[in-house]
Amino acid sequence: MKFFLDTADVSEIREGVAMGLVDGVTTNPSLVAKTGRPFRKVIEEICGLVPGPVSAETVSEDAAGMLAEARELAAIAPQVTVKIPMTLEGLKATKACTQAGIKTNVTLVFQPLQGLLAAKAGATFVSPFVGRLDDVGTPGMDMVADLKEMLDNYGYPTEIIVASIRHTIHVHQAAMLGAHICTVPLKILRGLVQHPLTDSGIRKFLEDSKKIPKG
Repeated sequence: MKFFLDTADVSEIREGVAMGLVDGVTTNPSLVAKTGRPFRKVIEEICGLVPGPVSAETVSEDAAGMLAEARELAAIAPQVTVKIPMTLEGLKATKACTQAGIKTNVTLVFQPLQGLLAAKAGATFVSPFVGRLDDVGTPGMDMVADLKEMLDNYGYPTEIIVASIRHTIHVHQAAMLGAHICTVPLKILRGLVQHPLTDSGIRKFLEDSKKIPKG
């Protein structure tokens, strides 16, 4: 499984990269707005830190506008992946981007047939939002399971980025289902490392190491 950081905070990305666990980054307008910095500068700096895919989102509502934005975003760096919303116009833009050789990440997917259509349009990645589904009483991971089976049935190369991850159990479930990627906040990535028995075991070993005779 690959891990992407879901953030536009460059300091968080530096920390994640230092762990040696970050394969890419996903951003969105809300995350970039929190930085208080110009959009293009944020994306450029992230691309300088992460060699893998960096998702940057379009904000147009029509296919022509999305495609124009996609061309501008793709010119920032080779690893930029253009995030396009799951709409009819978004699917048109995804198809056009695919034909133009621009990598895409179809986002805001909430049911498996949306993901199947994104794959058919040539999406490089598709992002099902599991946490937001859980929030309204629908098991998000059921969607991921169905989407994975659909893509496998037809041999689509589109990779699944499990998004809107709320906790480490989501990551566990995604890995068991064979999802290709989880995009997570830094706190979730840190949480994957931690276990109270690991901590207590380290303390015990350190205490016992002090009892070993020197010489």
